[in-house]
Amino acid sequence: MSKPRSRANGEGSIYRRGNVWEAQIIIGWKFPNNDITRPKQPIKVRKSGFATKREAAEYLHILREKKTGRSQKAPDLTYYWKVYSEGEIKKLSKSKSVAYGIAWKRLEDIQLLPVDQITVQTLRDTVSKKCKTYYPAKDCKNLLSALFKLAGADGYVDKTLPSYIILPELEEKEREIFTEEEQKSLWKLYESGNLDAAIPLFMLYSGAMPGETMRLRVEQIDLDKQQIVGAGLKTKTRRSIPIMIADCMVPVLKDLIDNAQPSGFLWPQNETAWYERYYSALEQAKCRRLQPYVCRHGTASALAVSENIAPATIRRIMRWSTTKMLDRYAHPSTGDALAGVNAIKKNDSDTTQQE
Repeated sequence: MSKPRSRANGEGSIYRRGNVWEAQIIIGWKFPNNDITRPKQPIKVRKSGFATKREAAEYLHILREKKTGRSQKAPDLTYYWKVYSEGEIKKLSKSKSVAYGIAWKRLEDIQLLPVDQITVQTLRDTVSKKCKTYYPAKDCKNLLSALFKLAGADGYVDKTLPSYIILPELEEKEREIFTEEEQKSLWKLYESGNLDAAIPLFMLYSGAMPGETMRLRVEQIDLDKQQIVGAGLKTKTRRSIPIMIADCMVPVLKDLIDNAQPSGFLWPQNETAWYERYYSALEQAKCRRLQPYVCRHGTASALAVSENIAPATIRRIMRWSTTKMLDRYAHPSTGDALAGVNAIKKNDSDTTQQE
């Protein structure tokens, strides 16, 4: 038997078997006994008995069409990642693009599999092997959904296959927030003349994100209307809704404007320097070393425990697209819950009017 000769673009192979020629194609790949820890094996289909090499070569596309319903071999998952990374992914935020890049690396076990040979069980096994917690697994599932949507448009797969991936249980811990005492310490530090303390204070009293705060410019601030326009990042909602300025932050922002950079930015446009100033303020105020994003959670929590602020108003202040985000961002304490339940007045039979 002669050595198989591969054709271009995965068309198949032809080789001599005795006095005749044989056509061979690979229609997929499989893991032995569905064990994804073992090397993948090709699924081969052959047709023998051709008198000439040319006849065998010409039969390759017929053989593929008979066995798969298509004259061409299905692309592997890597092909659709390339299509996606050159197209749809560019419309996502930078953080989501990075997250999907990480998710793609986690899918290395199935990257070279033809998409029509990827089963539900293969998807489940791959994600569960590489992702032990909820959010990484969710990124993999969402990315696979996008890739299978493209492959489905080409007619190779059922695009809903990734929807059957089972995610791990979400065990999200409550995010810590600054205590009242820590906030008082930050105010005291600012009032002593330390402008670095204005960084966490601004985020705590506005709900602004770290990236928005870092890039804040003087011309975006309207102290008369008490709002900041054009500073929102990432989502359409945050970009379109102004950041509101609390009364207590008006003199702080006046102070920052007076000391702004020549470029118009409130802080130097060096991310490392900005973080150093943020953490320096926490250290000097004797606060815990909490991440900047915790400030936004603190804003949401403070708004959520106020009985006078409607959820729709909180959504507007936080610049969310839905009030469902309250479940993730707001962290009322046990004391807040007690105060809330105590607001339900006792139905005293002595004072209840009788019919």
